[in-house]
Amino acid sequence: MARSSLGLTAYRALSRRAPEPPEVSPPRLRPEGELVWIHAGEPNNLLAVQDFALRLINARAGLHVLITLPDLETMQRPAPVRPDNTLIQIAAPGEHPDAVSAFLDHWRPDSGVWVWGGLRPNLVLEAADRGVPLFLIDADTRGFDARRDRWLPALTRRLLSKFAAVFARSAVDHKRLNNLDVPAKKLGQIGPLLAGGQVLPCVESDLTDLSAAMGGRPAWFAAGVSDKEIGIVLGAHKQALRLSHRLLLILQPEDPAKAATVLHQAASRNITTAQWDDGQFPDDTTQLLVSADAGERGLFFRLAPVSFLGGTLVQGNHSCDPLEAASLGSAILYGPRLRQFMPSYSRLAAAGAARIVNDVNALGTAVSRLIAPDQAAAMAHAGWDVISQGAELTDRIIDLVQDTLDKELSRT
Repeated sequence: MARSSLGLTAYRALSRRAPEPPEVSPPRLRPEGELVWIHAGEPNNLLAVQDFALRLINARAGLHVLITLPDLETMQRPAPVRPDNTLIQIAAPGEHPDAVSAFLDHWRPDSGVWVWGGLRPNLVLEAADRGVPLFLIDADTRGFDARRDRWLPALTRRLLSKFAAVFARSAVDHKRLNNLDVPAKKLGQIGPLLAGGQVLPCVESDLTDLSAAMGGRPAWFAAGVSDKEIGIVLGAHKQALRLSHRLLLILQPEDPAKAATVLHQAASRNITTAQWDDGQFPDDTTQLLVSADAGERGLFFRLAPVSFLGGTLVQGNHSCDPLEAASLGSAILYGPRLRQFMPSYSRLAAAGAARIVNDVNALGTAVSRLIAPDQAAAMAHAGWDVISQGAELTDRIIDLVQDTLDKELSRT
């Protein structure tokens, strides 16, 4: 018997002897239509996986994506949740054969993308046996250096043979996979998987009308401002107004119910306001435009060359994805209290596309400096460079998945 068969037989025997998992009901029914399953093998690269999943969803009408996560206790940060009904995020099933079968019976994926490594033999092999087309992307040597991979390399080779295409993160990773006998026609190298930010939509007529109403005035946007940050942002705006009397602040509170609090605090500071959600446009005397609708961020990021992302000076309940602002050409200001999007903030800051501020004076000073067109434009350009990183891998895999789904449709 071949060594790979012996290794697989031993592995499956051990996994079946493990305690049978308790029967757990899936969190929801499988949605109708096409479903792509993505396994996020590397615990702390989930932001990039989510971004890739959302790009897949945007590229194909009616598509749902299921993301499975590794053991949650290995994650350094809490798993961020995206508010999108087409994106499902659950823990991966255990390796007991019954758990694997129940998972695949319920979700019936049309295609699968495995990210990084940490291959689970029963899950990979049964999915392949059921005819699920599989791709391995962002493969990294750390994902193939577990004890099982070192002691049972023949088993790892067999698992890798089940993938229709394998993409390594670097030249070193490419060499490691080549040594594991991945055929050259299947093996590629296209850099690491990186989040690139979603291009938020906006109503074009609103963009045209609000731009005309602003009449070329300088503006900055404070998005997702927590309750305790409202006074800080308004104080920074008053400071910036001393140097730029026509400056307009657009403020969106984290909690829509706090719009009245914003208006009250603005009135106490003699800041003239307009309410976008009530259909009001700013005139030449308006210093603050308030909107409680987070769905308008795509509009305001387009209009404001500088954006402060709330929940970062005084931590709030929700955070903004800084790549959303960068993808729409807005320079970014943020505070030191970061949680979910720290890797994205770090990338942007290292490239010069984002700056950290620590208090009201630092925020007011930064706004005053960055509303100069050349300053904001330099940061926006740096942000676009960050957004563009990793696009080749993302575009390539999206094309492969779409081609696979099209072939599956043609057979039905």
